[in-house]
Amino acid sequence: MSALSLQIQTSGGILPVQVSVRHLIIAGWTGRDRTALEAHIRELAALGVAAPVRTPVFYRVSASLLTTEPAIQVLGTDSTGEVEFVLIRDAERLLVGLGSDQTDRKAEAIGVALSKQMCPKPLAADVWELSSVEPHWDELILRSYVVADGSRTVYQEGSVANTLAPEKLLELYTAQSGRPFCTGAAMFCGTLPVIGELRWASEFVMELEDPVLNRKLSHSYAMRPLPVES
Repeated sequence: MSALSLQIQTSGGILPVQVSVRHLIIAGWTGRDRTALEAHIRELAALGVAAPVRTPVFYRVSASLLTTEPAIQVLGTDSTGEVEFVLIRDAERLLVGLGSDQTDRKAEAIGVALSKQMCPKPLAADVWELSSVEPHWDELILRSYVVADGSRTVYQEGSVANTLAPEKLLELYTAQSGRPFCTGAAMFCGTLPVIGELRWASEFVMELEDPVLNRKLSHSYAMRPLPVES
């Protein structure tokens, strides 16, 4: 379990909320464009990553991986960040947040589920109520930057419209798992293609922008590599 101290951004200010996450789901292969999704599957297959038997796939990982801390420890330098919107169910409402599915790329060639369990999952402390953005959902923009040698570079950028909408993801999750997205559940909902190549960075910066209500969720975290002993 992860006990999180979050802040809901509302039109009236900030509402603190405590959320205990007991079930953490990583949704993969969630693109709306089937042609682009199939092309991406073929690209990864060429790198040794096994194709999924169905799409999307809902990987279960330890809820203790969730963290709002500004730094994480990872094994070596084979992992990279992935900006995603995150759905969180507390006792009263459905929240949307911002996270990074930090993934070990070396382990990914052995097994995707294994790679998802290998790294902490950073999460921004600020969230929104999903109901506040549902009317203009496809206008939201995800963006990430990598920082290396003191230089910040745009790494990912695009509309959440590239990904299946929240209600569709939750519908598919319930159909596949046989369980509802209940109180204490959180779901990372899929990422965007990178600009250039997958690459290690000492810091990962991410944003979820709402241009309609003129606000952003943002978070950055440093990556501290642990030595890999042979």
